[in-house]
Amino acid sequence: MGIGRIAKHLVEYHWRARRVFTPKVLANIEAATRAGEQTHAGQVRFVVEGALEGKPLFRDQAARERALDVFSHLRIWDTAHNNGVLIYLLLADRNVEIVADRGIDAKVGSEGWEKICRDMEADFRNGRFESGAIRGIEAVSRELAKFFPPSGRHPNELPDKPIVI
Repeated sequence: MGIGRIAKHLVEYHWRARRVFTPKVLANIEAATRAGEQTHAGQVRFVVEGALEGKPLFRDQAARERALDVFSHLRIWDTAHNNGVLIYLLLADRNVEIVADRGIDAKVGSEGWEKICRDMEADFRNGRFESGAIRGIEAVSRELAKFFPPSGRHPNELPDKPIVI
């Protein structure tokens, strides 16, 4: 764990998440999630965490490990068809992780999710946070639609509202 990473997480990025992901941007991300979920029977959550603090930071917790914690805490795994997907952004590290429940993960695989993550990270590096998040949600929704197309009425099992931690 480097002092630079600690400084970034402790000082700079807590305020940046709220500045970049304004209420308007969050509303647009929520609308994209809702629209995407009309095209498939899966569930998508978008979470941005400005920076790690406390034990996760000083343990040098990787973004992937933190995303797994968030996936579990938000019970994204608890969907009827095991097709919940978390898109997690750790803003201080500019790292995107996708954690998917076993029903959809077995079909898309790590390479498919990695491609979406890298595309989102490229957008974020260029300051395109809103469009990068929405394109990522759309890409995840396309994967879900391939394997879990909508069939009849499907309930919204998880909130569409993005979370800023």
